[in-house]
Amino acid sequence: MQNFKSLLFLVIAFIISTSTGYTQPLIVTDNYLILNATAKDPLYTTYTAAMERSRMYGDKGYKMDYYNDNSPLNYSSDQAGRFFNVWMINKLVIDNIGKYFKKPVVKASFPDMAILEYEPFEGLKVQECFFVYSSAIAMVDITIKNTTYKIHAIEVFPILELGNDSLLIIDYDPVHNGYILNHYESPKRLISNLHTKFGYPTQARDFFTVSFNPYSYGGYKGDLDVFYNYIKTDFYAENRKNDSLNFQKSGYTDFVSFQYKFNLKPGETKNFRYFRGWQAQNENLDDLIKKIEKLKNESLQKYVDEDVKLFKSAPHINFETKDGKLVYIGALNLARGCMLPPSGKTNYNFYAFSRQPLWGWGHGHQVLHESLSMMAYVYLDPESAQNSQRIYMEQQGDDGLIAYRHGPRGPQTYPHKGKPTTSAPFYSWINWEVYKVSKDEIFLKDAYESGEKYVNWLIKNRDVDQDGTFEWGPYGIIENVRDWYNAVFQVSADRYLDVDKEDISDELECLDLTLMVIKEMRCLAKMAEELSKKKEAKKWTKNADKIAELVNELMWDEDSEFYYSINKKDHSFFFMDRDLKRQEIIGFLALWAEAAPKNRAEKLIKSLTDTTKFWRKYGVPTLAADDEWYSPYVDYCCKWNGPVWLLWDYMVFDGLVNYGYYDLAKQLADKMMLAVTTQLSKNHNFWESFSPDNEVLNCPSNYIWDSIMAKLLIEVDLLKSSGKIN
Repeated sequence: MQNFKSLLFLVIAFIISTSTGYTQPLIVTDNYLILNATAKDPLYTTYTAAMERSRMYGDKGYKMDYYNDNSPLNYSSDQAGRFFNVWMINKLVIDNIGKYFKKPVVKASFPDMAILEYEPFEGLKVQECFFVYSSAIAMVDITIKNTTYKIHAIEVFPILELGNDSLLIIDYDPVHNGYILNHYESPKRLISNLHTKFGYPTQARDFFTVSFNPYSYGGYKGDLDVFYNYIKTDFYAENRKNDSLNFQKSGYTDFVSFQYKFNLKPGETKNFRYFRGWQAQNENLDDLIKKIEKLKNESLQKYVDEDVKLFKSAPHINFETKDGKLVYIGALNLARGCMLPPSGKTNYNFYAFSRQPLWGWGHGHQVLHESLSMMAYVYLDPESAQNSQRIYMEQQGDDGLIAYRHGPRGPQTYPHKGKPTTSAPFYSWINWEVYKVSKDEIFLKDAYESGEKYVNWLIKNRDVDQDGTFEWGPYGIIENVRDWYNAVFQVSADRYLDVDKEDISDELECLDLTLMVIKEMRCLAKMAEELSKKKEAKKWTKNADKIAELVNELMWDEDSEFYYSINKKDHSFFFMDRDLKRQEIIGFLALWAEAAPKNRAEKLIKSLTDTTKFWRKYGVPTLAADDEWYSPYVDYCCKWNGPVWLLWDYMVFDGLVNYGYYDLAKQLADKMMLAVTTQLSKNHNFWESFSPDNEVLNCPSNYIWDSIMAKLLIEVDLLKSSGKIN
């Protein structure tokens, strides 16, 4: 009898565990990660799958819209439409957030998941979890509880719509309660198209399915207004045969929907889920369905716990305002959300500039200036940040070259005039900052050896005339990473000439590159000191100081009290008839590289804090505001005639700290925060660059290097804790 009872208990437990619905709400066990973000809070709301369940090609991320009163709470993907649900409660249609009794509040937000709470109708409390499980599967988990004393008749309509094209219904699967649909996705992008030869799918398949047995299903042409009219048709009308959807099983349509009907008694809780599976049409549909079927009956709590564990090592800063923590968490989410697992020609995880939205140049492997994001990401996952840097070590040339790009397709050198292209050398700076957090001596040793080889390559190949200062390579227009509307390197105001005629950065002794080499040497000195290589540490410091002397001798103009690039041939401030004395943000890198004497640092600060030049509302612009080429408008990508780039502003911040200008550093950090919070509060995106003066941006969104904000906030907190700022 006892054995029978035990068996019965196990059977009941199994039925409960495998039945649809987990009525217990999801719990975030770390209170620090509870955000309670409303629609106007600066919350980053883009989500991608965890690295271990992601892939480079055929990868879907999603943007969550919980803030637009005229739309339902929805999840959209670049080129692939959106999915959401419409509520009908006691025959009242609630098809947008503006109709909710209590609007959504985001309780927690992770790289792959958001947990929200709201009330679509008074007394009906909902916990909604959006979860990007993998590159191919995203889901919505809803738990609704009736806290009133009345029974409520509830209908839920999960919907998938493509928006920019039609969906083709291939079939309806009654066994798995799912629509099988096809659609086309264009590889064309406003900025940098995708190369389909690399495996980006254009012919896509959707499997839209639910965890419940639907009352009905259907496909419709038009928009949500059409659907509203359909589900609200007068039940007494002669043409109304039933209260179900149209059961369409084939043909073109704009959106498809399921219908779920139930009554919810006082105190009762109901849980249900719906899923958007996505894959290329040549992939195996059965495999996708099997994975989704497993998820229909799996608790999500373990995935929440994994996300909480991910943040365990990140400093739990005690922010004075809610905005600070939201930007901090969002910046770390941004970095993690861009990470992808090893594939192709690399044995290490790597990042894309952006996974949602997806664009060609931003999905073509790592570049050193984007890798500055690892200085923030290391606080979240030290090993993963180190592995990203190890790709450069793994694929470094025998001669020491680190190419412009590295990743699954191997080194990409973009040779020009018979010479390979590298990138802005931030390599050893990144490695040193990563080590300071990870304390991994094996990584430090490997990074030092690799960094030494790279600097020696730069000395040989980027100081061709061996005068001690440096020139960018022949493909400088991308190598110097300051490629559009650069007042010094760009010949024409509109860049209409070809590459060789347009860019002159290989014909100058370049201030930016020279200061970067100094910084690399100073970081190698610190690495050598840490590795007990005292003689080598002294060598690097001596070499850095020697180059700094040349910078001060040749590149400082006493009249304007600023640093500039110079002509390679005669070391003048003119190239042909062009005046090279155009004040750019790179002049302040002399503080970052610790190349400026204190008296010149003071003079630089005068220019920095001049509101007619660099001290603008949203940060330090790339070009002085009194320059004739200056523009505050971010109307495209990659512009260097005014927009604020957070990474470069962080370098200015770092330089101010180096020279003890702590209060100014804090003021600059506040400007950067204002730029970020303004955008996150409006559109919940990070951006490639920001306007120094206004709020309208037309450039790539969700760019990985904005994760530097987490590093900035950690550094500001350290200044506070040390008593250097209030």
